[in-house]
Amino acid sequence: MKFVSTIVGIILFVLFFGFALKNTQEVDLHFFLNYELRGPLVLMLLAFFIAGAALGILAVTPTVFRHRRLSSQHQNTIDALQSVARTSTVQPQPDSVNTRN
Repeated sequence: MKFVSTIVGIILFVLFFGFALKNTQEVDLHFFLNYELRGPLVLMLLAFFIAGAALGILAVTPTVFRHRRLSSQHQNTIDALQSVARTSTVQPQPDSVNTRN
């Protein structure tokens, strides 16, 4: 499996490297207040891809922390219930016991 992932990684690198070599022309980005940014197309695409990934990670962060907090609370509840079950010496009886033979 590691061999397959290495081959896929090499193929993707070659494809992206070829894409970068084909898109080296200069582009202009026009922002508000007459601000202009010039640079190679591939670098502009890379910068906006990285910015989008960073914003996506920031958007998911509160949800991840909330799930971790809830998981910790549930684990504490499970540990408390297991400690109570270990200290209990009386075995629970089934709800319905039929003693007739």
